[in-house]
Amino acid sequence: MSDQAAVAVKQKKIWGMHPNVFFLGVVSLLTDVSSEMIFTLVPLVVIDVLSGSALDVGVIGGLSESFDAIFRIFSGRISDRIKKRKLLAVIGYGFSTVCKPFMLLANVWGGVLAVRFGDRLGKGVRTSPRDALIADSVGVEKRGKGFGIHRAMDTAGAVIGLAAAAIIIYTLQPHGFYLSKDAYRWMVIIGIIPDVLAVLVLVTLVTEKGLNKSDTTKATAGAVPAKATPFSNRFKLYLLIMAFFTLGNSSDFFIILRAQNLNTDVLGITLMLVVFNLTYVATSVPAGSLSDKIGRKKLITIGWTIYALVYLGFALADSVWAMWVLFACYGIYYGIVEGVARAFVADLVPAERRGTAYGYYHGVVGLLLLPASVLAGWLWETVSPATPFYFGAGLAFVAMLGLLFLMKESKEKTA
Repeated sequence: MSDQAAVAVKQKKIWGMHPNVFFLGVVSLLTDVSSEMIFTLVPLVVIDVLSGSALDVGVIGGLSESFDAIFRIFSGRISDRIKKRKLLAVIGYGFSTVCKPFMLLANVWGGVLAVRFGDRLGKGVRTSPRDALIADSVGVEKRGKGFGIHRAMDTAGAVIGLAAAAIIIYTLQPHGFYLSKDAYRWMVIIGIIPDVLAVLVLVTLVTEKGLNKSDTTKATAGAVPAKATPFSNRFKLYLLIMAFFTLGNSSDFFIILRAQNLNTDVLGITLMLVVFNLTYVATSVPAGSLSDKIGRKKLITIGWTIYALVYLGFALADSVWAMWVLFACYGIYYGIVEGVARAFVADLVPAERRGTAYGYYHGVVGLLLLPASVLAGWLWETVSPATPFYFGAGLAFVAMLGLLFLMKESKEKTA
């Protein structure tokens, strides 16, 4: 490469990364502004506006997540075959954008489920190719940081979206314990705008980087060459341990219901979610960068330990102030684990199989959210609101031990 070409490549980088990392972060930021405004308070819509139950909330959260998992599996595999990550991402983001306005017409919980279904179908199509495109756009030495930046920008959108929702709630029902239909209607109307902008950014500013031929033959940390076997035993074990963890990781809709169960008003719940996302943003990039230095496994183990303690806290909490602390700590867990867990997938598989690998990873997580969420709803209604959190804390602790003692460290340096 000539000196001029090297300078040109260097000038294209944003925050030391390929522009795709930044612009996909912008796309996720804008999408999350929309999604947080429209879908985060769905459990309150179902119970407060549509007179549904906790079990209905579990069905909506679990069934929609599991449904999109099926599409994540196939879209990841398709992106490996056609080498068109961006095309599938555009289709997925575009479909979700078309579905969201129909929340204005939903007047029974089944209607909410249908719209949520459509939104998650779009997410299922886009997520695996998008994550593979991020992995394709960064080297192993910066992979954790790259995913950390993406998760931080994604979550910054959640902060903005929830702040906007809080302003709407404060304006229309500042002291309401139950969410009003009028307040939610305005959240949907305003939330559609950033979703349209996200699709425009994706179409115009993200490039189809494609697989780097030299990268496909380079052994990544812990991976087995593609000619020997598609996936390493370490990757399969990682999926198995992740599946066990996810069985106790029900939809986050239940932490919202738990806050309301402890007499937190709608504005308070929304602001708790803002705090959750702020701590998520604050920890994502440092955690990703740290994983590049000390290894992904250590960070995930720490994150799952925090999760177990936080879920135990949700079970034992008996005051509103405790919920504020727990929401903040829950954001720390997400910041540590979400980006690092995705970067770990890329470490364990050949580059040309990343799309398929992300499909399996998201598929395992998504498919198990249905039984996890339905079980949580059943435990909530038949035993107590604290019981789903005891259950989740226990499984998380066992999964952490499995990762710690069964998942051997690679002899190769992660970064």
